[in-house]
Amino acid sequence: MITPHLKDDSLLADIHAVSDHSSFHFWWFGQSGFFLQWQNQHLLIDPYLSDSLTRKYANTEIPHIRMTELAIDPARLDCIDVVTSSHNHTDHLDADTLIPLMKANPKIKLIIPEANRSFVAERLKIDSTLPIGLNDGESVEIKNFKFHGVPAAHEDIERDAQGRCKFMGYVIQFGPWTIYHSGDTVWHEEIVTQLQRFSIDVAILPINGRAAERKVVGNLNAKEAVTLAKLINARLVIPCHYDMFTFNTADPKKFVLEAEALGQHYRVLQCGERFSSAEIKSI
Repeated sequence: MITPHLKDDSLLADIHAVSDHSSFHFWWFGQSGFFLQWQNQHLLIDPYLSDSLTRKYANTEIPHIRMTELAIDPARLDCIDVVTSSHNHTDHLDADTLIPLMKANPKIKLIIPEANRSFVAERLKIDSTLPIGLNDGESVEIKNFKFHGVPAAHEDIERDAQGRCKFMGYVIQFGPWTIYHSGDTVWHEEIVTQLQRFSIDVAILPINGRAAERKVVGNLNAKEAVTLAKLINARLVIPCHYDMFTFNTADPKKFVLEAEALGQHYRVLQCGERFSSAEIKSI
């Protein structure tokens, strides 16, 4: 099993050791989960910090065999201001992650697609009025972060009866910075069009692709992720959604080859590794 770059006490120590508040910092927590720190405000994006899927799919035809050790117990993250869920799949909306996280952070704000409000409330056993819902084209500002809803196509842009997106990405602005976390998505021109109006510093994109034999909904592959980053003029792209489950992963080396071929700046993180915006200044 892959050992995170930092985990548990060492990961918390690295988070608490940050003294450069002129930069933003984030850590990859595995799958699509990222922990972002900006001027003493803390955002957790789509965390999956449990073994709920491994237990759920044990002894089935799609066992979710974990590849990377758990980076941190969510109950230990007691500094979170905002947490997001981009859609209802468990690796993006995990009760075993979010319930202990909310207990550790009683004032936490939860950002979700508005279309998913009832489902989220039922899964997390919370009042349905508590989450903050967004649709594509809508924005909300919480603490130091401004969130813009962008559609995701997993594998289509799926909307409810009111026309609200069930699968979302988020463009997040804070200070002079803009990052884009796509959630789970395949290529779709509507997404490209919406993103091109932003000046994105960092795009965080899945690279695990799609294959019918996996019996799961697909994502961008390495080439598509790099091409999307290039088209939206992202200064840097970071891959995710690999090295979590043996049946649904990808080789980041292919992503590196595609990025270098297109001249797209990139960074590949290990689980538990820190990225700081100071790295962008040289681009």
